[in-house]
Amino acid sequence: MSLMWLNGELVALDAARISPMDRGFTLGDGLFETMRVRAGWVMNLYAHMARLVEGGRVLGLPVPDTAAVRQALCELLDATDLEEGSIRLTLSRGEGPRGLQPPVNGRPTLALTASPGAFARTTVRAITSKLIRRDETSPLSRIKSLNYLPGILARQEAARASAEEALLLNMQGRVAESTISTIIVASEDGELTTPPVSEGALPGVARGVLLARGLVREATLENEQILWARGVWLVNTLSLREVTVLDGQALATDLALTETLATCFDTVPDAWS
Repeated sequence: MSLMWLNGELVALDAARISPMDRGFTLGDGLFETMRVRAGWVMNLYAHMARLVEGGRVLGLPVPDTAAVRQALCELLDATDLEEGSIRLTLSRGEGPRGLQPPVNGRPTLALTASPGAFARTTVRAITSKLIRRDETSPLSRIKSLNYLPGILARQEAARASAEEALLLNMQGRVAESTISTIIVASEDGELTTPPVSEGALPGVARGVLLARGLVREATLENEQILWARGVWLVNTLSLREVTVLDGQALATDLALTETLATCFDTVPDAWS
């Protein structure tokens, strides 16, 4: 897409400018949300905004209200004619002087960028990261901040092991999530579980959809449970990936359960939700 929405205006991507003193660039001081566009609508907008608001509360960062974001999304969707794909909302604290303390009267930077693409259904080989842990005691484990270095390091670790994804353990050695997705595990009887947020799992929007529909329940997860599971999936707003190999061991797969999970994300919205 050649256009983006930046601080109240639609601008060409190659003409967009953000200050080199923006704290999102210099310090990773900000938040983001990646929202799926389906049939020209942004899905689960209010769930994304609720998480953004909570992130703003944690960081002490002003967040635009939902009505203003929705208007900006409509402008970008109209300008790009995007029917299937995603929109990333990036909110930084804006310009600030050197140092860590945020400015008292700062002006946040708000940017929306659009990308075409269908919901992805794939398989993935994974490792258990030995480099990175999720700190379940940190408030940062519950927000989508602009700093994704832990995930980047874990992905590089996976690539060195000829895998595409890494599972992240928490400080107690239990499974929390993957670098970009919620983990879902099926027991022998087909019951689907996912680690609770208290284990260091990000409160994902796709995760929330599955919990609200009663398809998944929360339970702590040990790495050994994954190796003997009936099926293992990684899910986020834009994808459903079935894990076929973990740490070099082939995992069981379950086509029927994969279809059950996928059905939850095939709905065509008839209004903003």
